[in-house]
Amino acid sequence: MQVHIHENKDDMGKVVAEAGGQRLRNAISVRGQANIILATGASQFEMLEQLIGLSGIDWSVVTIYHLDEYCDIDKDHPASFRRYMRERVADKLPDLQRFVWIEGDAADRDAEIKRLNVDIEKHPIDIAFIGIGENGHLAFNDPPADFDATSPFLLVEPDEKSRQQQAGEGWFETVDDVPKFAISMSLRQILKSEYLFVTVPDARKADAIKATVEGPICRECPASILRTHRNAALHFDKAAASKLEYFDL
Repeated sequence: MQVHIHENKDDMGKVVAEAGGQRLRNAISVRGQANIILATGASQFEMLEQLIGLSGIDWSVVTIYHLDEYCDIDKDHPASFRRYMRERVADKLPDLQRFVWIEGDAADRDAEIKRLNVDIEKHPIDIAFIGIGENGHLAFNDPPADFDATSPFLLVEPDEKSRQQQAGEGWFETVDDVPKFAISMSLRQILKSEYLFVTVPDARKADAIKATVEGPICRECPASILRTHRNAALHFDKAAASKLEYFDL
């Protein structure tokens, strides 16, 4: 695991996009195609804008997966992760080979999860661009997280702190409006990615970052499992890293 601390979120987004973009170009050069994972949330705004603006990436040979989606809201709901990805990524990449959408409002959730699992198992992930939640979650793998789940995608029930974060970021008017269930990529599936680029800004994430980097690897801080990955690059702005004791700010 590598830790990088940046002056602000704009600088961080640019550095992560450029480093990840180079890995993406390399994967395309070697295999003629690439598969990546993208995360949603306010933490990813700057990085995604920089990533899709990079030159020299042949998006026509790239498949994109996203981490999660709420159940029981449609793809045009203001808080839908499909809408987030459509407006910020897919609509701006007209040559993109494929975006694999999580249909959280599917009538048969089990069938939808099976479809996603079959699909991603055929497409090994080259790069995952992800974030960390205020409670240390990755995707909607909230504490105490299941480190052993083998299914690539799972039906989960986000915990109260996770739901509060969604309301606090303005995606929903109140916590009560946040759906009770979601389809989420599992931790084991995220860790199968060849490279992980983790982008985390803001002081409200400082406790989670301290637990991730300096606490024990444990289910109570799901993101701590990132320390077991050989190619994980964790990028924080100074605010997010403010409670770390063993890194110079």
